[in-house]
Amino acid sequence: MSNILVIGASGQIGKQATQKLLDAGHSVTALVRSKDKLSDFDSASLSIFEQNLEEDFSKAFEGQESVVFCAGSGGNTGPEKTLLIDLWAARNAVEFAKKANVKHFIMVSSVGADDPDAADSPIKPYLVAKHMADEHLLNSGLNYTILRPGSLTDEPGTEYVQESMPEKDEDRKVPREDVATAILYSVDQQKASNRIIGLFTGDQPLKAVFQ
Repeated sequence: MSNILVIGASGQIGKQATQKLLDAGHSVTALVRSKDKLSDFDSASLSIFEQNLEEDFSKAFEGQESVVFCAGSGGNTGPEKTLLIDLWAARNAVEFAKKANVKHFIMVSSVGADDPDAADSPIKPYLVAKHMADEHLLNSGLNYTILRPGSLTDEPGTEYVQESMPEKDEDRKVPREDVATAILYSVDQQKASNRIIGLFTGDQPLKAVFQ
């Protein structure tokens, strides 16, 4: 089993991914702003690294084989936090991973990050940040997996997806739990290497995407 650093482990996706990774037997270092947000976790395989992503968090990368970046500024913050977290902290995480010789970097991005100019939406700054973070990872030389989920829901995961964007806006969604499961499969399966993977609810078994 691997040593995994989860950046943003107290978020809605990060928390579920952390639990799934622990259940699969991995050792997880959870990077969070406040360890109190993981007070309900009880595992000898979990280490908590408390750090603000706007500061130097490079020490968290020591001894890690894989890194998951699923941190986000949140929907209630403005463009400034989007720039500092979704872009700059992600960029710094890639640089820290390179210096620590991390084997695999998993980035949770977003649908629309491939072409922010196509989005006539208030979230365009967020998509620009995600686009630039993705591009930095793509050009880093690291072994990567970039997950681009559709609109996130709190419904239970189905573990059935499609990678291509559905034609109808209302179908461009996916449960957060399925994104967390995709993170687990990205860590465990070699076929995840150097891929950009769209995630929308569909009829293909999620695990098969990574096999």
